[in-house]
Amino acid sequence: MLQTESFAPRLLSWFARHGRGDLPWQRDRTPYRVWVSEIMLQQTQVATVIPFYARFVTRFPDVTALAAAPLDEVLHHWSGLGYYARARNLHRAAQLIRDTRGGAVPEDHAALVALPGIGRSTAGAILALANDQRHLILDGNVKRVLARWAGIGGFPGEARVAAQFWALSENVTPAARAADFTQAIMDLGATLCTQRRPRCGDCPLAKDCVALAADRIAELPARRAPRKRPRRRIVWLVYRRAGAVLLERRPTTGIWGGLWGFPEFATRAEAEATAVKRAGRRSARLTALGTVRHVFTHFELEIEPLLVELDRRAPLVEQGSETWYKSRAPTRLGLAAPVTSLVAALAAPPRRRRP
Repeated sequence: MLQTESFAPRLLSWFARHGRGDLPWQRDRTPYRVWVSEIMLQQTQVATVIPFYARFVTRFPDVTALAAAPLDEVLHHWSGLGYYARARNLHRAAQLIRDTRGGAVPEDHAALVALPGIGRSTAGAILALANDQRHLILDGNVKRVLARWAGIGGFPGEARVAAQFWALSENVTPAARAADFTQAIMDLGATLCTQRRPRCGDCPLAKDCVALAADRIAELPARRAPRKRPRRRIVWLVYRRAGAVLLERRPTTGIWGGLWGFPEFATRAEAEATAVKRAGRRSARLTALGTVRHVFTHFELEIEPLLVELDRRAPLVEQGSETWYKSRAPTRLGLAAPVTSLVAALAAPPRRRRP
């Protein structure tokens, strides 16, 4: 039988001895710093986030600094972290907070949820961790703890199953010590109740854990039914001139929205025709650079980069949405990971063949 009354006391007792207290966003804790960390931690592990977070809050120490920064620079500091809509939403929300609230992060749950990129759980985490307000959270770690402890089946993304999680969270979340409890349940999921190789023997909730008693640890929480990722194929034109490559700003929506990348085409024929039109037939000598593969959550992308070497006199007009980018003296632009890798590969000296 589930002992809901002792859930929080047991968890808080464990947290006092084993909880994490030295994460960067736990020092000099403010609503802004907690907000940035919670957005970065969405679908991203703590170890990955830590260096990005440190650089980000050093450059953008508060809402006003973030709101005043160009989006290009914000995306530059986010480059490599992925899910770039998070950065765009963070920047837009900072501007709204600056313009409508004098730069003060809202202390009201509904006001936070109304901002771009902040949902019910994220808003709850911000207010609980920063202001010690009692709010419910349901991030991935928390769902795993609750699913196993209470034996909740079904995919958590389904509305019916999600309602069970929210109801259970309401029952076990204490009225006091909201910040400690919120951090404790997240820590338990991150350090003991992990997806693989959980340390059930050290868990303070083990004695009435349904999944442990029924040997269902591996199956809970239930995963989405597997679906084959569709595969897409695109072609990049990589114009290079005097050590610089031509980049263009991508649309604000879609994959890598707002970042800078190489001109993109659906087919090689379209790319070749554009190269001839822009660079001239004599200058448009294309060299295949090898297929680049990138995996997203919902699909796989195959990229065929074609190098177009230009001389200094090549009649290639730079438009407002384009820029020449030098890896040795880079401007602060947001670049997707495959773009960064390809730029670095092009700048690297050729390998010498062994005699």
